[in-house]
Amino acid sequence: MFDLKTEQIKTLALYIHIPFCATKCVYCDFNTYAGIEHLIDSYIHALNLEIQLWGKKLNTPKLSTIFFGGGTPSYLRASQLTELIQSISETFHIESNIEITLEANPEDINNQKLSEYRRIGINRLSIGIQALDDRLLKILGRRHDAESSIDALNKTLDFGFANTSADLMYGLPNQSLEDWCKTLEMVSGLGLPHLSIYCLGLEKGTPMAQSVELGKLPDPDPDLAAEMYEFTVKQLGDLKYRHYEISNWAKPGFESQHNINYWENQFFLGLGPGAHSYMPGIRFSNIKSPREYIMRMENISNALEVSRNMQDGTQIIDELENISVNTEILDTLMMGLRLETGVSEASYFKRFGHSLYQKWNVTIDNAISDGLIKWDKNNTRHKPNRHLQLTAKGKILSNEVLARFFADAKS
Repeated sequence: MFDLKTEQIKTLALYIHIPFCATKCVYCDFNTYAGIEHLIDSYIHALNLEIQLWGKKLNTPKLSTIFFGGGTPSYLRASQLTELIQSISETFHIESNIEITLEANPEDINNQKLSEYRRIGINRLSIGIQALDDRLLKILGRRHDAESSIDALNKTLDFGFANTSADLMYGLPNQSLEDWCKTLEMVSGLGLPHLSIYCLGLEKGTPMAQSVELGKLPDPDPDLAAEMYEFTVKQLGDLKYRHYEISNWAKPGFESQHNINYWENQFFLGLGPGAHSYMPGIRFSNIKSPREYIMRMENISNALEVSRNMQDGTQIIDELENISVNTEILDTLMMGLRLETGVSEASYFKRFGHSLYQKWNVTIDNAISDGLIKWDKNNTRHKPNRHLQLTAKGKILSNEVLARFFADAKS
């Protein structure tokens, strides 16, 4: 495949990409596709081949988490998910209490599917609600309505999926602060243990971005979006949700372990078209086309039957980047500061061999003076294992904080 320091990979998170959707939402720029359902069976076969390929390459490492994302993983039949989980369990080391997340759309949730999900070991569901206003759901191009969203969430909780999350979006065209407050109050009243809440980003080339450019939809107001975020922080804080990452809130013990792995800049393996991976000193992504991915995986399988040469696996790699230590440091800061716990000075020293403060003292002191970051131990120096964290102001202006570290790295 390519040179990997496999001896350094003891544990990693696994992401499985399911690119299929019944329809594609107008705001979505992810690597997802509608109208290619006829490829699903061939795709599952190709994924199984890639699972086996990496299991051999990495010498059967331990998995910390498994995450089925998309796309719409709930679009698959339970038998297809069963096949994938069985293949993973035969190829990687999986402990009995591992977090296994499946992204789902509300319209796919029913008692039969919930029963099948539980049977095959899925223990966390992330349900894409996005809004609880039929007018806004129509603007987003979603296939469900508000009533079916609430029904799906209640059904999931009642069925015994204690670890259930809902995805919501704010800063939408034609969304008022009152609209957002109503949505948040409705969702938070359901007793969900986890909420992922994102501000809409208008991605170039999407139908929604084009509608805004043509004046068919108003351009969302960033100041209004900031008000919505501030209301969210207060509302969920009052309800005892832990704001453990800039866009994520959880009741204690229900934080997404898979995403924490990303934010702590730990190793992960992504399988399927367009999936990204991060290994020691390297990161890469697969080709994006599902058709091309299926074809190349078949070619790899045939080549391995003849030569057993793991180098043949490079056929599905699209982009590959060698990571310098400086890039790894900046990535660790960029993602770690998103967490409520921040960046541990002791962990930073253990990983990189130098002091966090000594390297970044000017940037840190200036950002502290501007009220953007803080040390968790009252800004005092020389405390053991203190953590560098964003303030409330810093969370709103997180991009500016990170830009300061990048500018310091270049100077």
